Amino acid sequence: MKTISRRALALAAIPALSLVIGLVLYFAGLADAAGWAWTAGIVPVLAYLLWTIVTSLAKGDIGLDIIAALAMGGAIVGGEPLAGVVVAMMYAGGGALEDFAQGRAQAEMTALLARVPRAAMVYRAGELVSEPIEKLAPGDRILIRPGDVVPADGAIAGGPAVLDESALTGESLPVTRADGAQALSGVTNSGAAFDLIVTKSAADSTYAQITRLVESARRSKAPMARLADRYALGFLAATLAIAGAAWVLSGEPLRALAVLVVATPCPLILAVPVAIVAGMSRCAGRGIMIKTARTLEMLPRVKTLLVDKTGTVTEGHPGIERVEPAGGRDEGELIRIAGSLAQASQHVISEALVEAAHRRAIALVPPQDAAEQPGEGVFGTVEGHVVKIGRHAFTAGRHGSDGDVAPLPPGVTALSVSIDGAPAGRILFADRLRDEAPATLAAMRERGIDRIVLLTGDRADVAEGIGARLGVEKVIADASPEDKVAAAMAEKKLAPTMMIGDGINDAPVLAYADVGVALGARGAVAASEAADMIVMVDRLDRVAEALAIAGRARRIALQSVFAGIGLSVLGMIAAALGYLPPVAGALAQEAIDLAVILNALRALRGGR
Repeated sequence: MKTISRRALALAAIPALSLVIGLVLYFAGLADAAGWAWTAGIVPVLAYLLWTIVTSLAKGDIGLDIIAALAMGGAIVGGEPLAGVVVAMMYAGGGALEDFAQGRAQAEMTALLARVPRAAMVYRAGELVSEPIEKLAPGDRILIRPGDVVPADGAIAGGPAVLDESALTGESLPVTRADGAQALSGVTNSGAAFDLIVTKSAADSTYAQITRLVESARRSKAPMARLADRYALGFLAATLAIAGAAWVLSGEPLRALAVLVVATPCPLILAVPVAIVAGMSRCAGRGIMIKTARTLEMLPRVKTLLVDKTGTVTEGHPGIERVEPAGGRDEGELIRIAGSLAQASQHVISEALVEAAHRRAIALVPPQDAAEQPGEGVFGTVEGHVVKIGRHAFTAGRHGSDGDVAPLPPGVTALSVSIDGAPAGRILFADRLRDEAPATLAAMRERGIDRIVLLTGDRADVAEGIGARLGVEKVIADASPEDKVAAAMAEKKLAPTMMIGDGINDAPVLAYADVGVALGARGAVAASEAADMIVMVDRLDRVAEALAIAGRARRIALQSVFAGIGLSVLGMIAAALGYLPPVAGALAQEAIDLAVILNALRALRGGR
């Protein structure tokens, strides 16, 4: 996390130091030297402030900084350096605090780029050599080893290949691609090694296009205006009117200076970032990292939710949906025998079976003579019995398709089991809905979300079933990263939009959405880098909690804005009537600062 910049820290330290030095000189009887010390503390802050004002005016922006500049300049001209240095110190301190709040810089796409392989094993003159992926050209034959990320789009040679495509499509289950089928860059080899005939260079491949989409989206996202500045023009006009009237009616320019000192918008400049940072800190305590103050301010304004399916509203990995034992066996025995053999495989279904057995406290035994046939299944000996798990045709001891088996529901995968050549049953797996997903979406609707769109790269039949169970307004399936970005752009034209996702394929749309939320506990790091907010624990309901915290922090910030304006107006009237000289006005302003900052700090605590 980025801390306060050196410039902001220096601007805050200079007037604070000069105030202390001046007070020491003053009480030592050196009033003139004290005045010069205080003036020296005002000048650098005023110079920087004037430069900021000129830059803002050139862009057509009018902010509350003008009042602070008038107060500091008026204090120097009017011979009230003590009042001026107090204003400078509080203004610069507010700027440093705001710099801290706004400066929680968004991470660059280093993780996304780091996942891209730097080299590939290429066949050259009958030998395998390692070459940078930049040198890959269409027609090159490369070796994809187990666990390798495919570096470029290409055609599988010597397949079949078992690929984990979840990073691109959102499909949680590995898929088997036949010889000659296309493999996209960015997917992971989950099975045995295979060769790939490159069809696109690395720079033109799918993964590189996703990276460019994210970078383009980052550049397109404009920063949000500072909340306090939304009330700047009206407050500025009122301040100048009261100060001018006080001068004209009383004939005393010090009354106008006192009005400006009391009107200095330190409460607004301080209280808003305090409330926002307090909200960000509370979110952090709940395992939610909000990268910028802009994000927390935008969260309560979101009306449309785009949400990914796999790993977001679903668990993101296969679990046992149903057990169908045969041959007189019960469910526990079938899981025990199949799970014992599954220990010899790294396939995601095998790992899910072993995990399910452990959760059910089923004791597994070590398999003997186990071997895996990629894309088909695993065979071996368990307690003296020959066991096969995998596709139905494989366990039945024949080659070909599983066409004689009854079709499965959308999103369900079957693991057939045979023992000593006889069918023993099958175990059905599916990516199940998160337990907290329905309640979370309902809670988000209560907090202002009007429209929910399920946006996924998974098949339409699977997505429609999940969407119906969640009661979403729209389902967009078979979506590529480009399709997801297009959907986000269309929704953004209608209302502020939030996207929740966890895969590499979600990174571009997370960047394009008004608020991108990554489930970073087990999701792709690239999604976390592209997002504005990261849920660090594996809990979807923390997103709804962040909405509640952000809404409360924004309400407290607005309370501080209006309270600060109201108290400042009362102080300006008192100063205009001669009841508050400049130094007393500065002290009164500090009391207002303290009141609104204490109010802003309420955002650190939990509310109703």
